[in-house]
Amino acid sequence: MKQTNSRLLSLDVMRGITIAGMILVNNPGSEHSIYVPLEHSFWNGITPTDLVFPFFIFIMGASMFLSYKKFDFKFTRQTFTKLLRRSVLLFFIGLALNWLGHSYGTFNELHNSGLSFAEKLWQAATDFENVRILGILQRLALVSFFGSVIVLLLNPKRIPWLIGLILLAYWIMIAATNSFFETNDSIVAIIDRFVLGASHMYSERLTDDSIIYFDPEGVIGVLPSIAHVLLGFLAGKIIAETKDNNLRIQKIFLFGTIIMFLGFLLSYGFPINKKIWSSTYVLATGGLAALLLGVLIWFIDIKGNKRWSVFFESFGVNPMFIYVAAYLMNILIGNIVFTSQGKLVSVYSYVNEEWLAPVFGDYFGSLVYALLFVGISWMIGNVLYKKKIYIKL
Repeated sequence: MKQTNSRLLSLDVMRGITIAGMILVNNPGSEHSIYVPLEHSFWNGITPTDLVFPFFIFIMGASMFLSYKKFDFKFTRQTFTKLLRRSVLLFFIGLALNWLGHSYGTFNELHNSGLSFAEKLWQAATDFENVRILGILQRLALVSFFGSVIVLLLNPKRIPWLIGLILLAYWIMIAATNSFFETNDSIVAIIDRFVLGASHMYSERLTDDSIIYFDPEGVIGVLPSIAHVLLGFLAGKIIAETKDNNLRIQKIFLFGTIIMFLGFLLSYGFPINKKIWSSTYVLATGGLAALLLGVLIWFIDIKGNKRWSVFFESFGVNPMFIYVAAYLMNILIGNIVFTSQGKLVSVYSYVNEEWLAPVFGDYFGSLVYALLFVGISWMIGNVLYKKKIYIKL
């Protein structure tokens, strides 16, 4: 029987699938013309798009077990320093991207202000009081840090209990404050405003012109996200400690099925919700992630069907670099402007409104743009992949 080594190709492929998925759903050609499966659920519920981010956190946890297992899970000064450095760097990269996007947008808003180029540049670059602090990379940095500290300090046998405690405590907090809704009075929004400040949060203007300050990657959501990465850690433990491939697949499928059904069953009391990262959202998406990982292990590492997976490997071996590169492309394309037919337009709007939408239609043109964006990102990653260049923090 063919055995797999500690480093499974399926882990890289699944990581690559999630990064490609993130880039796809984050870069539509039009925010108003998106096919429903490629949109986040408005509030309660789940769409395929809502699976992408938690899947990445789950796979981060699985990789965490395999990585720390090499050091026998010893908490040393060197390990902590490396972890802290990586987490701080990842957090500030995310913050820098937020600042860059905000600065570009502010600079373009000052186009007709009468200010000189230098004055507009200075005002845009120093508008720190309105820069969003948190985001996807920041959430990953915090979850990676706290998750790693937990697995290095806590007996692995106690981790399932800790996951249950975190999810139960979070559920009680939301229920006790009736914070099941997207309002400024939600405990989630209140804590975020207290810690971050409203001007540093994601906000949404409603039809009545009121503003909801509700950050989907906010502070309090880090807590259930830690449970998410710990579920991935348990999956990694199953994979690494089960040598027989058939038994390995059985265990990972059983693990995924149980927590998935638990998540959907409990959703009657605590709806599945990405924006508040509900406890049931953790369980349902964690279970689905385990099932997908099990399928990939069977199909790639056991059956040896690897030729199709090269596309996703290019994303999976340099995930953070490709994500950041795609984010930078998004900022540049959306904020580099020029005059067309007497009005100021961005490269983004011109490509979509003048080229893609007239040929493919609004919705399919929007999808074509997103796919082109994924393709360009893949070309960057594939060059690194072929040259065996791995960029890590």
